[in-house]
Amino acid sequence: MYWDVKTVKPLSDYRIYVEIEDGRKGIFDLKPYLDHGVFRELRDVHYFNQVGILFGAVTWPHEQDIAPETLLAEMVPHGTEHSA
Repeated sequence: MYWDVKTVKPLSDYRIYVEIEDGRKGIFDLKPYLDHGVFRELRDVHYFNQVGILFGAVTWPHEQDIAPETLLAEMVPHGTEHSA
């Protein structure tokens, strides 16, 4: 699918850099999610840094995930803020 995530990299301050199959790139901030349900585990930076991709979605080992459509709706396009 064109909106599948093809690259994800953990950044500082609970953000991730993502690249979508259609060429879009951006920064997604997970801080708003860290106080909710299964996402609380992401507060552990070592666990947060285990981010990966499964079936086109951003995922972590204990089945937390961010769907591509959520990423597209909320990410800041790459280049409008510093990524490090």
